[in-house]
Order: sequence, then structure tokens, then C-alpha cells
Amino acid sequence: MSETTTEPVAPLVEHFFRHQASGLVAVLTRLFGWRNFELVEDMVQATLVDALESWRIRGVPENPAGWVHRVARNKILDILRRDRVGNEILRNRLVTSAVDTPELNDLFLETEIEDSQLQMIFACCHPGLARENQLALTLKALCGFGNSEIARALLISDETVKKRLQRATRDLVENKIELETPSADDLSNRLDSVHQVLYLLFNEGYSSSAGDQAVREDLCEDAARLCHLLCLHPRLCVPTTFALLALMLFHAARLDARTDQAGAVLLFEHQDRSLWDHRLIAKAKQYLQQSAQGSVISEFHLEAAIACHHCMAPDYAATNWQSILELYDALLTIHRSPVYLLNRAIVVAEIDGPMAGIMALEETRQDPAMNRYHLYDATLGEFYRRSGDLVRAKEHLMAAKEKTSSPIDQQIIDRRLASCLNATS
Repeated sequence: MSETTTEPVAPLVEHFFRHQASGLVAVLTRLFGWRNFELVEDMVQATLVDALESWRIRGVPENPAGWVHRVARNKILDILRRDRVGNEILRNRLVTSAVDTPELNDLFLETEIEDSQLQMIFACCHPGLARENQLALTLKALCGFGNSEIARALLISDETVKKRLQRATRDLVENKIELETPSADDLSNRLDSVHQVLYLLFNEGYSSSAGDQAVREDLCEDAARLCHLLCLHPRLCVPTTFALLALMLFHAARLDARTDQAGAVLLFEHQDRSLWDHRLIAKAKQYLQQSAQGSVISEFHLEAAIACHHCMAPDYAATNWQSILELYDALLTIHRSPVYLLNRAIVVAEIDGPMAGIMALEETRQDPAMNRYHLYDATLGEFYRRSGDLVRAKEHLMAAKEKTSSPIDQQIIDRRLASCLNATS
């Protein structure tokens, strides 16, 4: 194999970890079976550590992804061959003959990653698992989410995430569920769960809850790409799929304006709208129009319509808040989500002022999810700040800061706390 030493090693390995590791885990899990998922995950991580050392000494391979695939696969084979149970699994699944084919030995294509990742997402959304356990399992296994990221996405505690993952693993073993790609006839039955996984994956990229990056475009790209694959599938290109892709593209069109040059998050009212990608907005509108076929109106339809209103407003003051409020009211008839209630209160505050927003939030106060949700206190703090009650504003903003470990969220809260202090000085 030809090699080159011109490419810096550490950034390349980091890029692979962020952009391709979950796809590689999906490929190898498909080969070795779900029973060996943790082994696959550990060996992929170990191989990336090996890559740092090996590539510094010997140079970067011509096909870095193929190198990682081959080394990780061989590590797994070595461990399974030394283990009696593992050897039985190898024989039963005929993995040895499958993984020694030239195609898998020499090639590791982007299309294989994409297809395998989507196939494994469908596999993890198995009807033998409870819906909430499907989501936790898929976000953990195939999207690379940590427990805290899953907790934030689902508005549950870290302990609840841990229990759901344990229940999912237990059900897989006790019920002897094989996470294989479902038949063509069964794909549609799992589509709602797959939609939800891709939606949560995109949201985590759009507003990252971990690390020091406010936006993870790689996650947004992955989610949109996989959703686009659904749109190309004759059984899966239903109106809800088009609506979800429209929603993603409306948000993706604004990514370049979401942060300033220092990486700090910019809220809607402070974004430079000239940086919005109007080509993507036009594409999103096309998908939204395609989603209008039939009589189904999903949450994704209504969220995409809200995002469309934001994208079409020439400036923040010209936003059609009344139409957006009506869309949130419609959303709440489908799903009385704490997030929708919170966002509706923000719209009410834009129409009728901050005190009206505070009153709109009162009905969510008893929801257990709101006790953990830092944006509830952050929003109340902002409403009180705007109304001039800086004492209550600081109380809620400090409470919000204690409820999030995200440096990005804390940065936004600190800016609002600073504005409270400046107003009193």
C-alpha cells in the first residue's frame, strides 16, 4: 500500500472519529452481530488510538478509512477466536468467510458507511423493544451520543437513560432479538422511530449539548443525508419524510449565521441574515411542498412551517409571530410537549410582552421535565430581565446555569447575567 506523510496525523484521526466512526461501528456490527456491539465499539476506539501512533511513524495510508476498518476488524476477529463462545458465533454467522472477501478487505466506501448506518438504525428500531428504549439504544449505539446527550435530547435524567439502555440490552438478550435489517415490508412499520432518531440527531448537531462547539455541522449533515436517502426510497418517501427533510434544510440554511467569529452562539435577532443559504431555503420549500401530498399533518410538517416563516422574514421585527403562534397551538393538539409549550411562551412574549410570556409558562411549571430543563429557567430569566425584575431574572438564570454542563449554554446565560449586572450598576 502506498503511503504519504504530508497530512497531519492528529487532525485526520480526529476527523475520522467525528465523521466516520459511527458508520464504521454500524458496518462492523452488521458483520459480527449485536451481541458483540460493545466489543466493536471498543475496538474501533482502540484502533483510532493505534492510528495516532502508527501513522506518525509509518505515514498516513493512502486509504485511511480502509486501514481503520481492516485493523479494527482483525482485532475483533482475534478476540473472538480466542474465546470459545466467540468462536461459536463466528461459525454460526459465517463471519470469517464474509469478512475475508476482497471487497471488504480492500474497500471501505462512503456509500457502505451510509447504507450500513441507515440499515442499523432501522435494525435498532425493532418492534420487540419499547419505543423509548429504541431511541436510547440507537442514539447511543449508532449516533455516538453520551448518556447526558441522550438525556438532554429526550428531556429525561441520566439515570433514566442508563436504565433504558440496560432494559434494551436485557430485552435483546432475553428475547433473543437479532438486530438485522428488516424486510422491505417491515420498513414502513419502523419509519416513525427512524424519523425521531434522525430528528434528534440533527437537533444535537444544531445545538450541541457537549464539548466546546456550539454547532456540530457533521451531525446535521449526517442526519440530513440519511433523511435524503429515505426520500429516495420508494417505500419510505412519504409526506412525513419530506417534511422532516424540509425542517432540517430550513435550519441548515442558517448554520453559518448561528455563531460569531469567536464561536459564540448568536440568537435569531442578532444573526446576519445575509449569511443564510437561500439556495437551501428554496430547496427546503420544495420539500415542504412535496410533504403536502395526502391528508397527514405531522409534527414535522408544523415545525417545518414555523421554520419557513422564520426564513422568509426579511428581518426579526417582520417575523409573522401570529401565524407561528397558531402553528404552535396546532402542534400542541398533536403532542403536548414541554418544548412546544416553552417555545409557544416565547412567541406569546414577542406578541404581548414578557409578562404574558411568564403567564404562558405557568402551566408548564408542574411538568417534571421542566425541573431538569435549563431552558425553562433561562427563558423565565430572560422574561423577567425584559420586564425589569432583575432580582428574579438573576435567580432563574443562576438556576439555569446550574442545570446545564454545556459550556455553550453557560456562555449564553453568562451574557444575560452580565446584562442584569450592568443594568443595576
